[in-house]
Amino acid sequence: MKIIIVGGGEVGSYLSESLSNENHDIIMIEESEEKAQLIDEAQNITVIQGNGNSCKTLVDAHVNQCDYFLAMTSDDRTNLLSSSLAKALGANHTITRIHDQTFSDNSIVNYQHHFGIDYMFNPEALCAVELAKSMRNPYRVFIENFARGEIEVQQVLVAKRSKAAGKSIIDLKLDSRVKIGYIARGEEVFVGEAETIIHTGDLITLFGETKILYELKSIFDPSIQGEIVNVALFGGTEIAIALIRLLSGPRFNIRVLEKNESICESLAEQFPQVDVVHGDATSLRFLEEERLSECDYFIACTKRDEENIMTSLQASKLGVKHVQVVVNKSDYEHLLNSLKSVMGVDLIVSPRVATANEVERTLSREAYIELGTLPNEIGKVLEVRVSFESENIGKGLKEIKLPKGVVVVALEHKFHVKVPGADDKILAGDRMVLISKEEEIEKVLELFL
Repeated sequence: MKIIIVGGGEVGSYLSESLSNENHDIIMIEESEEKAQLIDEAQNITVIQGNGNSCKTLVDAHVNQCDYFLAMTSDDRTNLLSSSLAKALGANHTITRIHDQTFSDNSIVNYQHHFGIDYMFNPEALCAVELAKSMRNPYRVFIENFARGEIEVQQVLVAKRSKAAGKSIIDLKLDSRVKIGYIARGEEVFVGEAETIIHTGDLITLFGETKILYELKSIFDPSIQGEIVNVALFGGTEIAIALIRLLSGPRFNIRVLEKNESICESLAEQFPQVDVVHGDATSLRFLEEERLSECDYFIACTKRDEENIMTSLQASKLGVKHVQVVVNKSDYEHLLNSLKSVMGVDLIVSPRVATANEVERTLSREAYIELGTLPNEIGKVLEVRVSFESENIGKGLKEIKLPKGVVVVALEHKFHVKVPGADDKILAGDRMVLISKEEEIEKVLELFL
């Protein structure tokens, strides 16, 4: 594929190298003469030194012939304008990196549609999804995230005092945004149907929107209710803001440690439910005064890698149960990943890696991707892209004869994700997340490819 990338910073240069290694034809547009020269010398791609917002530069890059146009600078306005111009000039698909949450707010104007952008994403929000996985369920049996964190799959054991025990699935009257996948009962594994009776000791696989899944789990195990997770965020950055939104709810006790007073005031006004503390978290004395040892999670998410690393080491030494670190510079990434256990760090995330993974997933022409395997080899979790040749295009799910044991748990249409109902129609280009026994995968692919 021919791909044009605007912006040769950490994210753009990482993407160009990664995509070039996959034999794509890459053109990089970078305004800085110094950066453009460095990339030209280091990578086997075409580099144009120029302004990505210039129509002449885009025409010179033959934007009308590109399969994908990626706007990856650190400036939102540059990315929005260059993507809009590229689309107007004939680019097939445009993908835009944004930071400001303003452009994700569709309550008045849908910015994505207004600028003619095919896909718009926030790297900080992608990082927050990775960081929030374990925090959402500290004592989970199993958890994973799909569709950029909008759909979650968990497993829960049906407890003795469960309200669900002895009832059929249809009698539970589950929220339409949740779906039961497989049920494991002793050595037996099967798909739950409307009349299936839930037994104590059943292992239930649940798929659903993250906002409601936790509340639903308490139906199967009442002891889950009432757990409080104490979280400390070092830095009032975009990642911290995205995490606060993901961890909304009374069971999360969140503190933000930030040394910039104006940022503290802004966060306190925006999130009155969060405890915002003005102070320097690089100070061991400050961390001790804040009783950091009582936290379940400490997330260092400032834009200063050195401070993130040193403060995380202090948090681990003070006894925080789980420490997570955001790394912005590529220089530190490989070294820190090799030293995680020594440092006492559970997870290291990088905005550039999260961005690259998301872009490569979007560009992928693979018919399906194996997202994971459910515990006890219950089944595989697959993401399948519906081809334009599929015989089932335009049909509702209830009209499609799925193999026994196959459940469609998520449907993504033009980057909007939902847990589908029986009447939802399948359209060409849609992505479906489904669970299937391994022996049925070939039959599933025949239906949608």
